[in-house]
Amino acid sequence: MKVLLNTGSTIDEGRLAKGGNKYSEEYRLECAVCWLSPSNFESLGCPEKVKVTSKDEKHSIIVYTKCTDVMMDGDVFMPRAIWSNVIIDPYTFSTGSPLYKGSPVTVEAAEGDVLSAEDVVLNLYMGGK
Repeated sequence: MKVLLNTGSTIDEGRLAKGGNKYSEEYRLECAVCWLSPSNFESLGCPEKVKVTSKDEKHSIIVYTKCTDVMMDGDVFMPRAIWSNVIIDPYTFSTGSPLYKGSPVTVEAAEGDVLSAEDVVLNLYMGGK
C-alpha cells in the first residue's frame, strides 16, 4: 500500500529520549511503530507488524502497528526516531533537515523482528559489525 509518511515527536518519545532511555524496551515500543487509519489497517489484514519501505525501495524497516482514528486513509505516522530515519527521504532541499513530513513510502504486512535501536545501528548502518 502506497501512503505518505509523516514523522514527529510524541510526548512519550520526547520524555524517553530526553531522559536518556533510547535503548530501553519502552522506547522501542513507543517509537518502532507505524500508526494507521482503521481502514488502512484492515486492508492490510490487521497485522501486528508492518514493513515500511522508502520510495526508492532501497531501505525498509519492520515496526509494530497502531490502529487509530487520528490517522486519515493514505497517511501514516511514525515517531521521529531511528526507525523512521531508516526510511525518510534524506534530501534536504539545502535546509540541512530531511523531509520528516509527506514522504512517499510503501507499507505492507510483515513477519519478523522489530529491531532494537542498537540492532538498527549495528545491522543497517554498520553492516552487522
